[in-house]
Amino acid sequence: MNSGMIGKIEKAHRYAAQRQRFAFERIAVTVHGDNDEHTVSLDGSVWQCSCDFFAHHATCAHTMALELLLDEMLPQPAQQAVA
Repeated sequence: MNSGMIGKIEKAHRYAAQRQRFAFERIAVTVHGDNDEHTVSLDGSVWQCSCDFFAHHATCAHTMALELLLDEMLPQPAQQAVA
């Protein structure tokens, strides 16, 4: 492996450790739930999920799990109080 690539790998690890460098604006993810697969998306600060619970409550375990997973990397309005 050449020295340029080694430097890029080291930089990637440094960036990955500094979560505040990242701000997701748009993503789409398939969540393998206990009963079914659900498509969860974020566009700007607006969450969507294909599950029935989300349709009635505008939040669900799938969106909350992604909020926890992406902690500090979401636009502020997309972050809800999930403890």
